[in-house]
Amino acid sequence: MNIGAHVSVAGGLWKVFENASSIGANCAQIFGSSPRQWKSSVPSREAVEAYKTARQEYVVNPVYLHAAYLVNLGSSDPAIYEKSIMSLIDHLRIADMIEAKGLIFHLGSFQGGNKEGVLQKTLKGIMSVLEEVQGDTMLIMENAASKKKIGAMPEELGWLLRGANSDRVGVCIDTAHAFEAGTIASFSPDMVREWVALWDREVGWEHIPVLHINDSKTAYNSQHDRHENIGEGYIGKEGFSNLAKVKALQKKDWILEVPGFTGKGPDKQNMDCIKNCIA
Repeated sequence: MNIGAHVSVAGGLWKVFENASSIGANCAQIFGSSPRQWKSSVPSREAVEAYKTARQEYVVNPVYLHAAYLVNLGSSDPAIYEKSIMSLIDHLRIADMIEAKGLIFHLGSFQGGNKEGVLQKTLKGIMSVLEEVQGDTMLIMENAASKKKIGAMPEELGWLLRGANSDRVGVCIDTAHAFEAGTIASFSPDMVREWVALWDREVGWEHIPVLHINDSKTAYNSQHDRHENIGEGYIGKEGFSNLAKVKALQKKDWILEVPGFTGKGPDKQNMDCIKNCIA
């Protein structure tokens, strides 16, 4: 199985390979530019070449990018909506430059608007991004931790996926978000089977290349997005062991986004914990 983590690229995008390898990861996720700014910094030609050279030295593949947190394709503010589209365009371009597998992004929030109308607007935004940035890199929608957010429910993501009707659009499932949004009450064997069937029915596992593997610091249906280290939260090691037994999930990329046992992000201890869960 491909087990990886979100790692720092401070000092250059090519640092992803060294930093991922140092904690025992064989796939990774990074930020291509600041996740807390609208303006993106496009890497230089030299930086991209350094990245591609470093890639040959490590067994870390694939690499995903995560988009800026500011993106909100459901915003009622036209300026924020347009900025969100432009931000996704910039980040998807960076992802394409380094031949990343996909750009994972949060869709935004309903903001009290009509659900159908907000979903239509969101789909329009996704299509605008795809039209502007050609290539093979995927645009990957992530499930949300709150029903106030777009994509908390599998049927919402399925609707957007079918509407986009593109091989370049996919879905990333975050385990903590799914639990916090109330789509699965526990990761017991029976509930995992039901949950896996739900996602297959609404989205289709062939459209889900990657999972964010995070324990949850908050209880079931809390509607609060709080990640916890593997085995330290409400999902627990047994829950992840049950997930790993599902064949449909064994060929997916598993990416950790946990706080880390020293508070510095995904670390070798978390990687070892999840590897022990799937052994």
